[in-house]
Amino acid sequence: MTLASPLLLAAGLLVTAALAWAAVVSARRRRAALAAAGVALPGGGRRAHLGTGLTIAGVAVLALATAGPAALVPVPRTAGTVVLAIDVSNSMGADDVAPNRLAAAQRAARAFVEAQPDSVDIGVVAFERGALTTARPDADHAKALAAIDRLKVSGGTSLGTAITASLTAITGRQVAVRTDGTVPDLGYWPSATIVMFSDGQNRGQNADAETERAAEVAQKAGVHIHTVGVGTTAGTTVMVDGFRLQTSLEEETLTLIAQTTGGGYHPASDAARLDGIADTIDLRLTVSDEPLPLAGGLIVLALALLGAGAALTVLRTGRVI
Repeated sequence: MTLASPLLLAAGLLVTAALAWAAVVSARRRRAALAAAGVALPGGGRRAHLGTGLTIAGVAVLALATAGPAALVPVPRTAGTVVLAIDVSNSMGADDVAPNRLAAAQRAARAFVEAQPDSVDIGVVAFERGALTTARPDADHAKALAAIDRLKVSGGTSLGTAITASLTAITGRQVAVRTDGTVPDLGYWPSATIVMFSDGQNRGQNADAETERAAEVAQKAGVHIHTVGVGTTAGTTVMVDGFRLQTSLEEETLTLIAQTTGGGYHPASDAARLDGIADTIDLRLTVSDEPLPLAGGLIVLALALLGAGAALTVLRTGRVI
């Protein structure tokens, strides 16, 4: 059980202890006075104090209720996981789509996140030559939106690294394609999907082979990859470290990744079609601990105890206290 305000509980228990002490002192004085007068109470006077005891118990329960107690209760829910892998390489600064490719990818990614139900956990991976999980998969979609807004252009591009980093975010364990070309066994994750936003430019030695092997890892794990092409096939030039480089959308690479894993390729201009991706996820049943407020029930119990205590006191003495 958790408490929202432990200090209120402490204060309430002090009040309860003071009332109990006062009741004991009062009872002793009354017994002493009656004994001096030669009057004996039947049953030692225990029944006479039952009403007072119930009243004090009611105050104690009310003190607990004011502290905001809550119990953690396991709650089942259906859930899926989507990791947005967003290309932040230098080529994503090209302005062949307005205002530039990264901004267009961010716009499409935000629209996708806002369209998803709470049953889908969403994470964000930013990638260039390396990759970084900027938001772990979470039902709080505000975290994913904030991570998307923070993205900046830098570095080269490695689509294979983007895939393995996304699989790491999904499985919670480090995923990498071994140097001998063998792929790790990740188990089966049909409730997970990767949505990759990129211009498809893949740079580095053996980059295409690494991307192909990484896609095979995802396919073996049952993870579909949907790719979103950002840019134009005609392309444009972009300044990188003082050099003007030609860059264009490479749809063939993105299409191959999607086909290998059973996903689909989508142009960024048709991002509205991404809304249906979550419908393809095989939602799994998960159990999470949710807080169940107990204050309401405790207040009812406290009122019942206070009422019973007052009624017994009135019936026996004609007084409320």
